[in-house]
Amino acid sequence: MSGPLAGIKIVDASAIVSGPLAAMMLADQGADVIKIEAPGASDVMRAPNFARGGLTAFFANVNRNKRSIILDLNQAEGRDVAHRLIRDADVFLQNWRPGAAARVGLGEPELRAINPDLVYCSISGYGPTGPYAQRRVYDPIIQGLSGHTAVQMNPEVPIRDLVRNIVSDKSSSYTAAQAITAALFARERGAGGQHVEVPMLDSSLAFFWADGMLAHTFTGDDLPGGIALYDMYRLWETADGHLMYFAASDSEFQGLFRAVGHPEWVDDSRFKDLEARRQPENAVALGGLLMTAIQSFKTDELLGRMVAEDVPVGPVLTLDEIFDDPQIQHNEVVLEFDHPTAGTFRQARPAARFDKTPQEPRRRMPPLYGEHTIEILKELGYGDEDLARMRGDGVIPE
Repeated sequence: MSGPLAGIKIVDASAIVSGPLAAMMLADQGADVIKIEAPGASDVMRAPNFARGGLTAFFANVNRNKRSIILDLNQAEGRDVAHRLIRDADVFLQNWRPGAAARVGLGEPELRAINPDLVYCSISGYGPTGPYAQRRVYDPIIQGLSGHTAVQMNPEVPIRDLVRNIVSDKSSSYTAAQAITAALFARERGAGGQHVEVPMLDSSLAFFWADGMLAHTFTGDDLPGGIALYDMYRLWETADGHLMYFAASDSEFQGLFRAVGHPEWVDDSRFKDLEARRQPENAVALGGLLMTAIQSFKTDELLGRMVAEDVPVGPVLTLDEIFDDPQIQHNEVVLEFDHPTAGTFRQARPAARFDKTPQEPRRRMPPLYGEHTIEILKELGYGDEDLARMRGDGVIPE
């Protein structure tokens, strides 16, 4: 197998997105990821929605390169199978509410007893303790608590809104994947196995903080002034559509002024440098002038003029247009896969490029429900009589 994590075994008992996406990232990097699913109550991402051939788009997009085994963890033999899987695993990942794993024999102390070197990762909504710990939670609730919703406003329509993708779930996934690899690295240097806790609330706030909390970073009576980045983000309407530019330096603003046909603004005392432009009355004046100027150009013409002036700028693509963008095509970001039952589907390739241990996202298709149950059980040493008994007892499906 290829990838920097080749040889690492991960047992993934998580569901929805925060855990599965983290495990998929590690699977893309070469880890052997075995996904445990419950009989008759599989990952909700398998619920029919953009579905074909037993596979849904959402499940496929966060479960590539895994194998699926169905186990009834409420039965002793189901737990025994899970323990046998975990005995020689490197990582165990779950994103259940605090306490749920222990109730089915998969709590950290129990697994530590059978595998002292295990990296055990728990993703939860709010953390293992605290006033919210036992609340059910999904991405938009965390968005509201972590600042994302507070700043998600168009200045022309000042109504708060959600980021319309699961940014809190995905930031938790990336946090967990990085933390797991860090724990594996520490283990290689002698630290042994350890428990990694990843609360979605913490991950989402940390992800938001770098730019979202500029006005709330310093404390005290002498708070410095400035311009929050979220107040500068906006789409610009052209004569026939929209574009997005972002000018930060004086040279970029000067290029912007020339691109929109007003080179005289370069010498205007109100706009000549950052200190002048940040004055509230000057910022308002410049915004109005730019809006009028930009609306006088068609999108393609203005894009060309801004690129020529080295202004950071780009089109606002529809989802359909993404596939035709020349840089996306050049980078080969979008890959096609041929699933034996679901047919051809598309996904984004893993973003990191390793020159010596390349990732292979097509190494294994997203698994059908329980597709590898028998294969995995036989790898663990179970024979035909064992499998027949387990089917009869409902530990695994018929």
